[in-house]
Amino acid sequence: MAITPKKQPQRMCVSCRTRRDKRDLVRVTLAEDGSLTVDPTGKLPGRGAYLCKDEKCIKTELKAHRISKGLKTGNNDDDLNRVAREILELCEKN
Repeated sequence: MAITPKKQPQRMCVSCRTRRDKRDLVRVTLAEDGSLTVDPTGKLPGRGAYLCKDEKCIKTELKAHRISKGLKTGNNDDDLNRVAREILELCEKN
């Protein structure tokens, strides 16, 4: 009997709409107080949206505000810019 490898969870990037392994994306969560938070572990509570660790996807997201649409909320540009900077910093570390 052959052992089948465990399937990796798949998620879709809200910017480029491609499906990737969950570990290849960054999760952005909407906290109960309405603030956006980068969730590198993928385990924080709250509604989440996933974004590629790609600078092109992040810049496209800032123009189209797809995270706000994915989280079904209206966030201001300051929150989105802060989250984008955090994601870029996180990507540079890896």
